[in-house]
Amino acid sequence: MTGLLADLSVAGKLALRTLGRRVRAKVESAPDVEKFRSEMDSLLSGLPETVIRDYCWLDLSAQQPPWLGSGMQLNAGDEISYFSEGRVYASKFLDIYVKPSLQLWCKLGEQGEVFRGTRASHTFVAQNDGELLFGNYFPNDWKDPQGARKQDDKVYGDVSGELRILVIRWAGDSTESLRQLRAVGDSSGRVQAELDRIAQGDTTPPGWYYLWHLGPAEIYKTRSGESDKPCIHCHTNEDVGILQKDIDLPLERDTEISWRWCIERLPSRIREDSLPSHDYLSLAVEFDNGRDITYYWSATLPEGTGYDCPLPNWQGIEYHVVVRSGPSGLGEWLQERRNLFSDYEKYMGEPPARIVKVWLIANSIFQREPGECSYSDIVIYDGNSETPIL
Repeated sequence: MTGLLADLSVAGKLALRTLGRRVRAKVESAPDVEKFRSEMDSLLSGLPETVIRDYCWLDLSAQQPPWLGSGMQLNAGDEISYFSEGRVYASKFLDIYVKPSLQLWCKLGEQGEVFRGTRASHTFVAQNDGELLFGNYFPNDWKDPQGARKQDDKVYGDVSGELRILVIRWAGDSTESLRQLRAVGDSSGRVQAELDRIAQGDTTPPGWYYLWHLGPAEIYKTRSGESDKPCIHCHTNEDVGILQKDIDLPLERDTEISWRWCIERLPSRIREDSLPSHDYLSLAVEFDNGRDITYYWSATLPEGTGYDCPLPNWQGIEYHVVVRSGPSGLGEWLQERRNLFSDYEKYMGEPPARIVKVWLIANSIFQREPGECSYSDIVIYDGNSETPIL
């Protein structure tokens, strides 16, 4: 009953937030996919015929399970750009939706590996032959790199919305072709945004990588932090990313992890232990049994609170522990130190044998509020030895 009342409280607060946004005219209307097509068709018609080899339009319903064939058979080395518009709603009433940057995934052929970009547009070089396929992600998750799903595809019946997709196969160099497309007009700025993304390149901090089945992001970047020490800076806004670093250390009774962090802004203003409010910033440790414990700063939950992840695909895998709460200390560099063996034993049961990864997690897709923080001096201690992570 307590959990139900908490969920109802969160839903009520989110409903009031949505009502307030509507009153202030801050709820964005659904994207106009017809206008999107008209604008892009106008740009394409202004290009010389020699720039584009071929292109196609696709409509992907939110309720369509993966995969939708594009009819475009690619050869290894083909240069492709896609542009997309639309959204997929988890709840229109609560104004919770996912944008194409997270929702739209691709693969080449039935045996190809899944991939996506970091924005609503993406440019890539085909790595193998095969038909270009598109698939919805949320509310499911990938079970393997070929795109098998963790849940039954019936879950797609619980969402609504659609995505419209333009796929272009260029006759020559994709970047130069995009520049020519931009020169035709680009009043919406879509083409310029894709050129900016290409020019920016990969911003993933060296030695780290994004969790493959959530996909890449532009959330984390290497910067100079406190006293000009190297740090990893995180800025999340309507997106999600898990940054990982591989390690291999025994989990002993005296194994501890310490880190410094500066949380500038939390992505939630309410308790984070329900699905529609599960936005947070955290540092996590993964063990050799496939489970992880994630330490985070809560907006409202008391320090020491622990709970299983409320997301269906993560239940029984990720466990959350609140190490700080409320606004006090935001904007300051603070030190944390936790005994991993004791925390696992207290919150999760019999401790496993080894530590295999350290994660940095940022999620802001549900409430769509920005979050910002920095991490430095991540170290794992085991008796008299220490292993620097960052």
